[in-house]
Amino acid sequence: MLRIKALRGLAQAMGYACVAIGLFHVLLGNAAIPGAGPAGPTVDSLGRFFGAIFAGYGLAWLWAARQSPMPATAVRWLAGVFLLGALGRLLSLAALGWPHWFQVVLTAVELVLPPLFFRLADAEEKALRIEVRGEGVPD
Repeated sequence: MLRIKALRGLAQAMGYACVAIGLFHVLLGNAAIPGAGPAGPTVDSLGRFFGAIFAGYGLAWLWAARQSPMPATAVRWLAGVFLLGALGRLLSLAALGWPHWFQVVLTAVELVLPPLFFRLADAEEKALRIEVRGEGVPD
């Protein structure tokens, strides 16, 4: 039961956070990026576009969190996309050096959360299988 609550809580928090961050970037453009200087129209347009995509990514998390049982495959794919973002940040670090400290914190979060989601992904599906077989109460 604890694993299911953790999975649902983390997925909902992830969804709401991504929607909020994405909309923040849509509304503020490059001004939403800590440590970034002024951007021209091309970079501003790109940042606002990716903000909208990130808000949509958050909506996908919220969709998954509202399913019963929560689909493990969707959780794993969404976590994998998040991990890919972290790998992109590491590539940037290797190519161009250290970004603003807040981006470093985000990279750490993006590296820590996916393995946790991978571990919890099938918690609800597994509990449902155990319940259907009558094997007792899952953890």
